Amino acid sequence: MTKPSSRVYPFEFKLNAVQRYIAGETRVALAKELELSSPHLIAVWAGQYRAQGEEGLRPKPKGRPRKNPDTPAQPEPELQRLRRENERLRAEVAFLGKVNALRDEERR
Repeated sequence: MTKPSSRVYPFEFKLNAVQRYIAGETRVALAKELELSSPHLIAVWAGQYRAQGEEGLRPKPKGRPRKNPDTPAQPEPELQRLRRENERLRAEVAFLGKVNALRDEERR
């Protein structure tokens, strides 16, 4: 038995299903008629529609958004840079302290 592949439904298809569901048709009947894998899909789409409107049903771009190469990198605020450097130096001091303690223990 093969595993069913995940199907991508177009925006208009989802919108039609949600509008019919909100109008009063049952999820089960709609799922059978529209040949959906589960009636739960309609409930999920309806939730997205109620929360975000029609935009919630539109396909989302996959992956991380691209960084615009035209915008120059903003300089890091000095306070933030100094805090990060301070944290790194503290970790370095702690590491060197442990190395020295192990070396002293080895000599005994």
